Amino acid sequence: MTNRFDQDTAVTPRGDGIFEVRIDRGWWIVRGPNGGYVAAILAKAASAAVADPGRPLRSLTIHFLRPPQEGTATVETVVERVGRTVTTVSARLVQNGKLQALATAAHAVPREMKGFVHASMPEVLPPAQCTPRSAPADRPTPPLHERYEQRFAIGPPPFEQGAKTREALTGGWIRLREPRPWDTALLAAISDAWPPAVFTSSDMPPTLGGVPTVDLTVHILAPEALAALAPDDFVLVVFQTRAVQGGYLEEDGEIWSPKGVLLAQARQVGVVL
Repeated sequence: MTNRFDQDTAVTPRGDGIFEVRIDRGWWIVRGPNGGYVAAILAKAASAAVADPGRPLRSLTIHFLRPPQEGTATVETVVERVGRTVTTVSARLVQNGKLQALATAAHAVPREMKGFVHASMPEVLPPAQCTPRSAPADRPTPPLHERYEQRFAIGPPPFEQGAKTREALTGGWIRLREPRPWDTALLAAISDAWPPAVFTSSDMPPTLGGVPTVDLTVHILAPEALAALAPDDFVLVVFQTRAVQGGYLEEDGEIWSPKGVLLAQARQVGVVL
């Protein structure tokens, strides 16, 4: 039986770099599909266009123009350049003749060199000792909630007014409810699957609504470590917002392996409703 994630993010080639996809309501949040879900579809289409497992996805930037609707759509890809080490692809999600999302992706070969990571994985309790995310009692539960298993480990649980702090910081352990091998498409989905950090801040009004994503960038830093994860492994995510101005916010994220490898970084701009 096909895993739900793979079923709902499948890209079927139609020729000339065009892929047919189906937007599934099971990944809905407020007004449409979760941005991470859309990112996973675009990541899969870009990787299929590159068609070179030796050049894994390293960077993906998406601009969200409008929320797609449930049903069929297409992803139009163009391999813009194939260099000695980097392949660049553009991808356009189109539905009913309208552009829904525009992405650029960079796929690159690994380079043999000594590097460093000055960031540190937060010290948190293991998943089994962390509080599982439950549906909030005072607001509808979006279908996306059923797709992931989440354990809060950093900051107060979002949406709980009495537990909020001034700092907009949140994070914890996350994995699919239906485990499958980890890859760059799943990492792209995870980069926008956690409740926004702004919902933990007492500086925001209790009437705060959704935070639709304007653009999202994901940098895959360790595809080799990602491939070594077991399908049922959790990864640790950390998200923080430092600025909310003019009705927009920024959010920075990190995704860590259970062994402390920095798998990816993410950054997005969102609209504050």
